[in-house]
Amino acid sequence: MMESQNQLLVGYTLINKLLGLTIAQKKKKKMKIMNKCVCLLVFLMLGTSVFSQQDAQYTQYMYNMNVINPAYAGSRGTLTINMLGRSQWVGIEGAPQTGTLSIHAPSGKAVGLGFTAIYDEIGPVKETNLFADFSYTIRASESANLAFGIKAGATFHNLNRDLLNPLDPNDDILLNTALNDLYPNLGVGAFYYTNRFYLGLSVPNLLKSKHFNMSSTGFTTEASEEMHYFVTTGYVFEISDNVDLKPSTLVKAAIGAPVSIDLSINALFIKKFELGASYRLDDSVSVMVGINVSDDFRVGYAYDHTLSDLGDYNSGSHEIMLLYDFNRKNLKSPRFF
Repeated sequence: MMESQNQLLVGYTLINKLLGLTIAQKKKKKMKIMNKCVCLLVFLMLGTSVFSQQDAQYTQYMYNMNVINPAYAGSRGTLTINMLGRSQWVGIEGAPQTGTLSIHAPSGKAVGLGFTAIYDEIGPVKETNLFADFSYTIRASESANLAFGIKAGATFHNLNRDLLNPLDPNDDILLNTALNDLYPNLGVGAFYYTNRFYLGLSVPNLLKSKHFNMSSTGFTTEASEEMHYFVTTGYVFEISDNVDLKPSTLVKAAIGAPVSIDLSINALFIKKFELGASYRLDDSVSVMVGINVSDDFRVGYAYDHTLSDLGDYNSGSHEIMLLYDFNRKNLKSPRFF
């Protein structure tokens, strides 16, 4: 998603410049340029199959993994509810706003079931993903488990034309662009874990749904949802009875887009308070704070400072997470991820 979001902001800048140049020009020339601008904006909003990563990004991914990996469903050993809200690049109009809800629990000895919902808004484009998750776990050894998962659901895509504000409301490009679309999708994943180590591999969107096609208006460009590949891993080191150190990594890749790498380290003190830091390659640095309010309830917050040129135009990104495990205190082997 990072690349598509950068394209979005570049698109806004380009549009503003083009509009400025057309003020003193003839109406006919102005309309031609505006048509191109609107085309560019819609195209950037919906993502391109050549350049962009489109999936939302999270700083506290280590506590939100079933959103990207269905094999994680049920792995915490109890009914878990997770809510996360992210406001990215605060201060930039049309910047991404993301919200997630996940519910998952074990069902029997080997099966895990879950539900995930993701809401993502960028400028005039709103996207809602609803998925059901299923996992099956194999006991790899006395202390290790290997789970396989599948997710199935749909993506609801909405374009708000009113936010585009074109000079010509009857523009053919806008009139031939669908406002609301529904796309089915599937995802798969694998998750190996012990009480202190985990390794996950997943592709949460196997189907390349086409969101945008302009061939009917004389253009041949189109946008589609590319498959995203995720690798997550981490380990919990017990430094002392009161301190646990938790390095973790998330790698995200999509064909035609730069690889996104998150390197994180969190320290848990007396099983209650957590402090952490994260570095997203060539993009941002982050700080994380967490508190276990009770054995069942955890609150987490993350702040991202942008390192790229976009940092001159925003005041950072904020992310808050609420995690609730029902009756977690009764588990014999509580985990920290």
